[in-house]
Amino acid sequence: MTAPWRIEYYKSPSGQEPIVDFINELEVLTQVKVARTLELLSEFNITLGAPHSKKLSGVPFWELRILGKDNVRIFYIAKTGKYFLILHGFKKKKQKTDAREIKLALGRLSEYNARK
Repeated sequence: MTAPWRIEYYKSPSGQEPIVDFINELEVLTQVKVARTLELLSEFNITLGAPHSKKLSGVPFWELRILGKDNVRIFYIAKTGKYFLILHGFKKKKQKTDAREIKLALGRLSEYNARK
């Protein structure tokens, strides 16, 4: 069995961790579901598939899908060195993902890559 991949949360240049803040603001049951899904991602890494993970078309990242009272989506990307960079999280309220959510994640990815 291979070692689990690390989970790294996006950190802004000022040191803020908006994804951690987002998760901490969720209801406790939803926080538990998010934590369990992140554990699955770490354990099964790039082989994690439906219904938990889905590749988004037209962008370089994937989405974790946490279903329940609040449908939560978390955008992430696999990075060299066997870790996942968690870029953005939000509550999904419509069938189609809002373009602003994708744009925000793309901006964070671009900014992260520019710093590395």
